Amino acid sequence: MIILYFKQILFSLCTLFLVLLSLKCAQAVPSMSAIDQNVDFIIQEGKTFWEQRSDSSSILKAEHFINLAHEKRPNDINLSVLLAKIIYTRAYFFETENKKKNELFLNASIICKNAVLLDPDFSFIYNQSQGDSSFKIISALAEAPKSVVPGLFWWATNLGRYLNNKPVLDRLKQRELLEVIMHRILTVDPGFYYSGPYRFFGALYTRIPGIELTQSETYFDQALSANPEYLGNSVHMAEYYHQKAGNREQFNAILNQVINTDLTDYPELMSDNFLYQNKARALLKKETVLFD
Repeated sequence: MIILYFKQILFSLCTLFLVLLSLKCAQAVPSMSAIDQNVDFIIQEGKTFWEQRSDSSSILKAEHFINLAHEKRPNDINLSVLLAKIIYTRAYFFETENKKKNELFLNASIICKNAVLLDPDFSFIYNQSQGDSSFKIISALAEAPKSVVPGLFWWATNLGRYLNNKPVLDRLKQRELLEVIMHRILTVDPGFYYSGPYRFFGALYTRIPGIELTQSETYFDQALSANPEYLGNSVHMAEYYHQKAGNREQFNAILNQVINTDLTDYPELMSDNFLYQNKARALLKKETVLFD
Protein backbone atom coordinates (compact mmCIF):
# COMPACT_ATOMS: atom_id res chain seq x y z
CA MET A 1 0.00 0.00 0.00
CA ILE A 2 2.79 2.41 0.91
CA ILE A 3 4.56 1.68 -2.38
CA LEU A 4 1.35 2.24 -4.32
CA TYR A 5 0.77 5.52 -2.50
CA PHE A 6 4.25 6.77 -3.37
CA LYS A 7 3.75 5.75 -7.01
CA GLN A 8 0.56 7.80 -7.14
CA ILE A 9 2.34 10.81 -5.67
CA LEU A 10 5.20 10.42 -8.12
CA PHE A 11 2.79 10.15 -11.05
CA SER A 12 0.95 13.31 -9.92
CA LEU A 13 4.21 15.24 -9.61
CA CYS A 14 5.34 14.13 -13.08
CA THR A 15 2.01 15.15 -14.56
CA LEU A 16 2.19 18.57 -12.87
CA PHE A 17 5.75 19.03 -14.15
CA LEU A 18 4.71 18.25 -17.72
CA VAL A 19 1.77 20.64 -17.53
CA LEU A 20 3.98 23.45 -16.21
CA LEU A 21 6.60 22.71 -18.88
CA SER A 22 4.02 22.85 -21.65
CA LEU A 23 2.67 26.16 -20.33
CA LYS A 24 6.17 27.62 -20.25
CA CYS A 25 6.85 26.48 -23.80
CA ALA A 26 3.55 27.93 -24.97
CA GLN A 27 4.55 31.27 -23.46
CA ALA A 28 7.98 31.10 -25.11
CA VAL A 29 6.56 30.53 -28.61
CA PRO A 30 4.61 33.57 -29.82
CA SER A 31 1.27 32.99 -31.49
CA MET A 32 0.83 33.57 -35.23
CA SER A 33 -1.21 36.65 -34.36
CA ALA A 34 1.70 38.07 -32.35
CA ILE A 35 4.12 37.35 -35.19
CA ASP A 36 1.84 39.04 -37.73
CA GLN A 37 1.49 42.07 -35.49
CA ASN A 38 5.26 42.29 -35.15
CA VAL A 39 5.73 42.14 -38.95
CA ASP A 40 3.04 44.80 -39.41
CA PHE A 41 4.90 47.01 -36.94
CA ILE A 42 8.18 46.49 -38.83
CA ILE A 43 6.47 47.38 -42.12
CA GLN A 44 5.04 50.56 -40.61
CA GLU A 45 8.48 51.57 -39.35
CA GLY A 46 9.93 50.97 -42.81
CA LYS A 47 7.19 53.01 -44.48
CA THR A 48 7.76 55.87 -42.03
CA PHE A 49 11.42 56.07 -43.01
CA TRP A 50 10.49 55.68 -46.69
CA GLU A 51 8.34 58.80 -46.44
CA GLN A 52 11.46 60.60 -45.14
CA ARG A 53 13.62 59.44 -48.07
CA SER A 54 15.22 62.82 -48.74
CA ASP A 55 18.42 61.64 -47.03
CA SER A 56 20.48 58.48 -47.28
CA SER A 57 20.16 57.51 -43.62
CA SER A 58 16.37 57.29 -43.89
CA ILE A 59 16.67 55.21 -47.05
CA LEU A 60 19.01 52.76 -45.33
CA LYS A 61 16.66 52.46 -42.36
CA ALA A 62 13.67 51.97 -44.65
CA GLU A 63 15.53 49.25 -46.54
CA HIS A 64 16.51 47.55 -43.28
CA PHE A 65 12.97 47.33 -41.90
CA ILE A 66 11.24 46.42 -45.17
CA ASN A 67 13.88 43.79 -45.88
CA LEU A 68 13.21 42.23 -42.45
CA ALA A 69 9.50 42.14 -43.21
CA HIS A 70 10.15 40.74 -46.69
CA GLU A 71 12.09 37.85 -45.18
CA LYS A 72 8.98 36.96 -43.16
CA ARG A 73 6.59 37.48 -46.08
CA PRO A 74 8.57 36.66 -49.23
CA ASN A 75 5.40 36.01 -51.26
CA ASP A 76 3.85 39.41 -50.56
CA ILE A 77 4.16 41.16 -53.95
CA ASN A 78 3.37 44.59 -52.50
CA LEU A 79 6.18 44.24 -49.99
CA SER A 80 8.55 43.09 -52.75
CA VAL A 81 7.65 46.11 -54.86
CA LEU A 82 8.22 48.52 -51.97
CA LEU A 83 11.61 46.95 -51.22
CA ALA A 84 12.60 47.22 -54.90
CA LYS A 85 11.56 50.89 -55.00
CA ILE A 86 13.62 51.63 -51.90
CA ILE A 87 16.69 49.86 -53.32
CA TYR A 88 16.26 51.65 -56.66
CA THR A 89 16.07 55.02 -54.90
CA ARG A 90 19.18 54.26 -52.90
CA ALA A 91 21.10 53.18 -55.99
CA TYR A 92 20.00 55.96 -58.35
CA PHE A 93 20.04 58.96 -56.04
CA PHE A 94 22.61 58.18 -53.36
CA GLU A 95 25.11 55.51 -54.43
CA THR A 96 28.24 56.81 -56.15
CA GLU A 97 30.17 53.59 -56.79
CA ASN A 98 29.14 51.98 -60.09
CA LYS A 99 29.78 48.42 -58.94
CA LYS A 100 27.56 48.88 -55.90
CA LYS A 101 24.89 50.57 -58.01
CA ASN A 102 24.79 47.61 -60.37
CA GLU A 103 24.51 45.15 -57.47
CA LEU A 104 21.58 47.10 -56.02
CA PHE A 105 19.73 47.40 -59.34
CA LEU A 106 20.21 43.70 -60.08
CA ASN A 107 19.06 42.67 -56.61
CA ALA A 108 15.94 44.83 -56.85
CA SER A 109 15.08 43.42 -60.28
CA ILE A 110 15.40 39.85 -59.01
CA ILE A 111 13.17 40.60 -56.02
CA CYS A 112 10.39 41.81 -58.32
CA LYS A 113 10.94 39.07 -60.88
CA ASN A 114 10.48 36.42 -58.21
CA ALA A 115 7.44 38.21 -56.81
CA VAL A 116 5.76 38.27 -60.25
CA LEU A 117 6.60 34.66 -61.10
CA LEU A 118 5.24 33.44 -57.75
CA ASP A 119 2.09 35.55 -57.90
CA PRO A 120 -0.98 33.24 -58.16
CA ASP A 121 -2.63 35.30 -60.92
CA PHE A 122 0.52 35.27 -63.03
CA SER A 123 1.53 31.67 -62.33
CA PHE A 124 -1.90 30.50 -63.52
CA ILE A 125 -1.30 32.18 -66.89
CA TYR A 126 2.26 30.86 -67.00
CA ASN A 127 1.13 27.28 -66.37
CA GLN A 128 -1.33 27.53 -69.27
CA SER A 129 1.40 28.67 -71.68
CA GLN A 130 3.12 26.30 -74.09
CA GLY A 131 6.79 25.81 -75.00
CA ASP A 132 10.02 25.85 -73.03
CA SER A 133 10.47 27.92 -69.89
CA SER A 134 11.83 31.02 -71.69
CA PHE A 135 9.00 31.08 -74.23
CA LYS A 136 6.41 30.44 -71.52
CA ILE A 137 7.63 33.43 -69.51
CA ILE A 138 7.50 35.76 -72.52
CA SER A 139 4.05 34.46 -73.47
CA ALA A 140 2.74 34.86 -69.92
CA LEU A 141 4.22 38.35 -69.59
CA ALA A 142 2.40 39.39 -72.75
CA GLU A 143 -0.86 38.48 -71.01
CA ALA A 144 0.07 39.43 -67.44
CA PRO A 145 -2.84 40.71 -65.29
CA LYS A 146 -3.04 44.31 -64.14
CA SER A 147 -2.56 43.14 -60.55
CA VAL A 148 1.16 42.48 -61.17
CA VAL A 149 1.89 45.75 -63.02
CA PRO A 150 3.87 47.28 -60.09
CA GLY A 151 6.05 44.16 -59.92
CA LEU A 152 6.55 44.19 -63.69
CA PHE A 153 7.46 47.87 -63.72
CA TRP A 154 10.11 47.70 -61.01
CA TRP A 155 11.48 44.43 -62.39
CA ALA A 156 12.10 46.04 -65.79
CA THR A 157 13.11 49.46 -64.45
CA ASN A 158 15.82 48.03 -62.20
CA LEU A 159 16.99 45.56 -64.85
CA GLY A 160 17.21 48.38 -67.40
CA ARG A 161 19.34 50.43 -65.05
CA TYR A 162 21.57 47.45 -64.37
CA LEU A 163 22.06 46.87 -68.11
CA ASN A 164 22.98 50.49 -68.81
CA ASN A 165 26.58 49.86 -67.78
CA LYS A 166 26.81 46.46 -69.42
CA PRO A 167 28.07 45.62 -72.93
CA VAL A 168 25.67 46.27 -75.82
CA LEU A 169 25.28 42.54 -76.41
CA ASP A 170 23.86 42.11 -72.89
CA ARG A 171 21.29 44.83 -73.53
CA LEU A 172 20.30 43.27 -76.85
CA LYS A 173 19.80 39.87 -75.19
CA GLN A 174 17.35 41.38 -72.71
CA ARG A 175 15.63 43.73 -75.15
CA GLU A 176 12.70 41.41 -75.92
CA LEU A 177 12.00 40.79 -72.24
CA LEU A 178 12.06 44.50 -71.39
CA GLU A 179 9.89 45.45 -74.34
CA VAL A 180 7.30 42.74 -73.65
CA ILE A 181 7.03 43.81 -70.00
CA MET A 182 6.65 47.51 -70.71
CA HIS A 183 4.33 47.06 -73.68
CA ARG A 184 2.08 44.98 -71.45
CA ILE A 185 2.03 47.79 -68.89
CA LEU A 186 1.24 50.28 -71.67
CA THR A 187 -1.70 48.09 -72.64
CA VAL A 188 -3.28 47.68 -69.20
CA ASP A 189 -2.08 50.79 -67.30
CA PRO A 190 -0.25 53.30 -69.55
CA GLY A 191 -0.18 56.06 -66.93
CA PHE A 192 1.40 53.87 -64.26
CA TYR A 193 3.87 55.74 -62.07
CA TYR A 194 3.48 59.07 -63.85
CA SER A 195 3.88 57.72 -67.40
CA GLY A 196 6.57 55.31 -66.27
CA PRO A 197 6.44 53.07 -69.38
CA TYR A 198 6.91 56.06 -71.72
CA ARG A 199 9.77 57.32 -69.56
CA PHE A 200 11.30 53.85 -69.63
CA PHE A 201 11.19 53.50 -73.41
CA GLY A 202 12.57 57.01 -73.81
CA ALA A 203 15.65 55.95 -71.86
CA LEU A 204 15.90 52.43 -73.33
CA TYR A 205 15.94 53.60 -76.94
CA THR A 206 19.02 55.72 -76.34
CA ARG A 207 20.87 52.56 -75.28
CA ILE A 208 19.88 50.14 -78.05
CA PRO A 209 21.90 50.44 -81.30
CA GLY A 210 20.06 50.67 -84.61
CA ILE A 211 17.04 52.56 -83.25
CA GLU A 212 16.26 56.07 -84.45
CA LEU A 213 16.85 58.54 -81.62
CA THR A 214 13.58 60.24 -82.52
CA GLN A 215 11.78 57.28 -80.94
CA SER A 216 13.32 58.20 -77.61
CA GLU A 217 12.23 61.81 -78.05
CA THR A 218 8.68 60.73 -78.92
CA TYR A 219 8.34 58.62 -75.78
CA PHE A 220 9.75 61.33 -73.53
CA ASP A 221 7.44 63.91 -75.10
CA GLN A 222 4.48 61.64 -74.31
CA ALA A 223 5.60 61.29 -70.69
CA LEU A 224 6.05 65.04 -70.30
CA SER A 225 2.75 65.79 -72.00
CA ALA A 226 0.85 63.48 -69.65
CA ASN A 227 2.75 64.15 -66.41
CA PRO A 228 4.83 67.35 -66.52
CA GLU A 229 4.43 67.65 -62.73
CA TYR A 230 6.63 64.59 -62.18
CA LEU A 231 10.18 65.97 -62.44
CA GLY A 232 11.60 62.53 -63.17
CA ASN A 233 10.27 62.79 -66.73
CA SER A 234 12.28 65.96 -67.35
CA VAL A 235 15.44 64.75 -65.62
CA HIS A 236 15.49 61.44 -67.48
CA MET A 237 14.91 63.20 -70.80
CA ALA A 238 17.92 65.41 -70.11
CA GLU A 239 20.04 62.56 -68.81
CA TYR A 240 19.30 60.21 -71.70
CA TYR A 241 17.84 61.88 -74.79
CA HIS A 242 19.38 65.38 -74.73
CA GLN A 243 22.78 64.06 -73.71
CA LYS A 244 22.71 61.35 -76.42
CA ALA A 245 21.50 63.83 -79.06
CA GLY A 246 24.15 66.38 -78.07
CA ASN A 247 21.49 68.98 -77.20
CA ARG A 248 23.51 70.90 -74.65
CA GLU A 249 21.27 73.97 -74.57
CA GLN A 250 18.12 71.88 -74.09
CA PHE A 251 19.92 69.77 -71.48
CA ASN A 252 20.81 72.89 -69.53
CA ALA A 253 17.42 74.52 -69.93
CA ILE A 254 15.30 71.54 -68.85
CA LEU A 255 17.44 70.85 -65.79
CA ASN A 256 17.36 74.48 -64.68
CA GLN A 257 13.61 74.41 -65.09
CA VAL A 258 13.50 71.41 -62.77
CA ILE A 259 15.67 73.15 -60.18
CA ASN A 260 13.47 76.26 -60.24
CA THR A 261 10.21 74.32 -59.82
CA ASP A 262 8.20 75.10 -56.69
CA LEU A 263 7.85 71.74 -54.96
CA THR A 264 4.83 72.87 -52.96
CA ASP A 265 2.73 72.92 -56.15
CA TYR A 266 2.45 69.12 -55.94
CA PRO A 267 2.87 68.12 -52.27
CA GLU A 268 2.09 64.46 -53.03
CA LEU A 269 5.20 64.37 -55.23
CA MET A 270 7.45 66.43 -52.98
CA SER A 271 9.67 63.55 -51.84
CA ASP A 272 10.41 62.28 -55.35
CA ASN A 273 10.66 65.75 -56.89
CA PHE A 274 13.08 66.89 -54.18
CA LEU A 275 15.38 64.00 -55.09
CA TYR A 276 15.09 64.80 -58.79
CA GLN A 277 16.01 68.42 -58.15
CA ASN A 278 19.19 67.17 -56.47
CA LYS A 279 19.79 64.85 -59.43
CA ALA A 280 19.38 67.80 -61.81
CA ARG A 281 22.01 69.77 -59.89
CA ALA A 282 24.39 66.81 -59.99
CA LEU A 283 23.93 66.43 -63.77
CA LEU A 284 24.55 70.14 -64.35
CA LYS A 285 27.79 69.91 -62.39
CA LYS A 286 28.93 67.24 -64.87
CA GLU A 287 27.68 69.12 -67.95
CA THR A 288 31.12 69.99 -69.31
CA VAL A 289 32.31 66.40 -69.01
CA LEU A 290 29.11 64.98 -70.49
CA PHE A 291 29.27 67.15 -73.61
CA ASP A 292 33.02 67.24 -74.26
